[in-house]
Amino acid sequence: MDFGFNLPTRGPLANRECILALATRGEQLGYTYLALPDHIVIPRAIGSPYPYSTTRKMGAVGEGDCMEELTVMAFLASATSKARLLSSVMVVPHRPPVFTAKALATLDVLSQGRVTVGIGAGWMEEEFRAIGALPFSERGKVTDEYLRVFKTLWTEDNPSFNGKYVQFDQVSFLPKPVQKPHPPIWVGGESPAAVRRTAALGDAWFPIGSNPEFPLNTAERFSQGVTKLHQEARRAGRDPATITLAYWAPWYKEGQTLTLDNAQRQAFTGSDADVIEDIATFRGLGVRHLLFTFARPTLPESIAAMERFRDKILSRV
Repeated sequence: MDFGFNLPTRGPLANRECILALATRGEQLGYTYLALPDHIVIPRAIGSPYPYSTTRKMGAVGEGDCMEELTVMAFLASATSKARLLSSVMVVPHRPPVFTAKALATLDVLSQGRVTVGIGAGWMEEEFRAIGALPFSERGKVTDEYLRVFKTLWTEDNPSFNGKYVQFDQVSFLPKPVQKPHPPIWVGGESPAAVRRTAALGDAWFPIGSNPEFPLNTAERFSQGVTKLHQEARRAGRDPATITLAYWAPWYKEGQTLTLDNAQRQAFTGSDADVIEDIATFRGLGVRHLLFTFARPTLPESIAAMERFRDKILSRV
């Protein structure tokens, strides 16, 4: 099992100095993944329900800088040498697919094969409208087709595509990604549609455990989710063992215990011993990549949080 954390692209830490300091220190400490979230604009009024909060509201709406995900990944490709660069997650319908495939292939070349493509279909209809994306109601179908476009461009010498949303022929697409057959695709999301997308098109399933509609915030709940994923993979004619498991617990905060409505302790909360036990349990369930959030109100507090996690927890697992 390896570990990573997300870097802030919004809010008070979303500046060159903080992002660079967190990324380089994280790499020095041995974290494998640097994860970058994706928003292009933040509408000041959002009616769409946010999936990862019981209030269904997104915090800090429209406030502070909001840096573009792929641009920050390119910046970090030159600022680091070992850590993998994870889009966590890229909203696939937000960008034209041929351009996006080219940007990711270029990033993979410039980073010497360190790109992991975390993807999702998106949840904020207002942002889709603001940036001129295809209709929000079609985002699932758009995402699936765009992923097939990516794979076609990344793997075929003479790529062509004739879909509902994308058509091209007689094009040269170079450079190809360094990673073969292509950078790993981690499918984010916990819904049945996300599970089906993982089985059909993903290299890994990358859920967040705190979706109140599809909770995966205990080992038992996550295990049930994995069972459903494996059932879907078999229906798709795929060996479930070919799907890697990743997991993001962004709620982690040292010493904090969260209790669920069934009186169980939420995974990756509580004492250091509790978190160490949870890591072992999720490893036993097949999780190979585990991500947390160490962003705190200030840069020194954030670096201290990632150092403490390495010293108190990772050193014991």
